[in-house]
Amino acid sequence: MATTTAEQPRSDVGTDGLVPGELVSAYRESGFVRVRGVLEPGQIERFRAGAEAFLETHRAESLEKKGVFSQLVNVWQRDQTLRELTLDRRLGRIAEQLAGFPLRLWHDQMLVKEPHNNAATEFHQDRPYWPHAGDRLPLSAWIALVDVPPERGCMTFLPGTQDRTGLRPQDLHHEEDLFEMDPSLRWIPRVTVPLRAGDCTFHSGYTGHMALPNRTGQARLAHVTIYMDEATRYSGTGHVVTDPLGLAAGDRLDGESFPRPWA
Repeated sequence: MATTTAEQPRSDVGTDGLVPGELVSAYRESGFVRVRGVLEPGQIERFRAGAEAFLETHRAESLEKKGVFSQLVNVWQRDQTLRELTLDRRLGRIAEQLAGFPLRLWHDQMLVKEPHNNAATEFHQDRPYWPHAGDRLPLSAWIALVDVPPERGCMTFLPGTQDRTGLRPQDLHHEEDLFEMDPSLRWIPRVTVPLRAGDCTFHSGYTGHMALPNRTGQARLAHVTIYMDEATRYSGTGHVVTDPLGLAAGDRLDGESFPRPWA
């Protein structure tokens, strides 16, 4: 299901590099928003090829999450092509427009669901996994590098859940885990968001979401850039990104490991 130039939908990104006010309002109300055409056709092909090459080289280290998906973290530090995508100034400016305050890069990751993978990534929030303190709402840009219809593993969101804080990290394999912690979430109408290659969803770190299984014969390739409040401090808990950095609890997460090139 390759996307051709003729099939590519119009972009929601204006000539000024920003998105319309109604998308900002939708994000702040619902905790997520789809932004069409954040990548141009030539960029899609280039970044998809770069992602496929990187995955092939690093596949052994990506076999995590017990078969739910393959995950590669901080690829921007190891691959020049994908670095350009992660540090893309336009994406960063859109993220700051949606958030309403200055942001830094937290980390990026490639999320790959291999063909005929029948495992769903169950409902969860992102923020409980992160060693952050003193921060306002973080957000992630989930960029489709291939067409991602529902049968290839697009995401489903729980609108308005970005204010549900204080929950522990959820089990991605346990479909009831989030709902057992907060039973009221079970009754929120769910919104599934298919994406064309080059489209993106932005979602808050507290917005409940899941990803469907990939039942197709093509890998689902997504590149995720995660942004955090510029003032975020290290909480002191362990995380693969911060463990090698020698940080003390209360240190600012800034400097070259957490850049903001769109400033």
